[in-house]
Amino acid sequence: MGKVVAEVVIVPHGTSSPGLSRYVAEVEKTLRGFGLKTMLTPMGTILEGDLDAVLEAVRAAHEIPFREGALRVGTTLRIDDRRDREVTMEGKVSSVEDKILRS
Repeated sequence: MGKVVAEVVIVPHGTSSPGLSRYVAEVEKTLRGFGLKTMLTPMGTILEGDLDAVLEAVRAAHEIPFREGALRVGTTLRIDDRRDREVTMEGKVSSVEDKILRS
């Protein structure tokens, strides 16, 4: 199976503080442990890799806030699975940037 690009957002609810960065840090450590290419953004994480590995990593990361004391966790996952050619994070951004420069 080819590579996919995915975006995951994991939001803990029912925490003792409005600050979430400690949860985000633990989620990031978990995602990075799966050997995927990752890009932390202000609102989520972009993953690049084999679909099965991405799904396994997201499943593990979803559990992190519970382990850290959250009472509820909302996870959003978007996957770009293109089968006609390889897809990469950089390629997706470059394609849009090229079109901006040409217009």
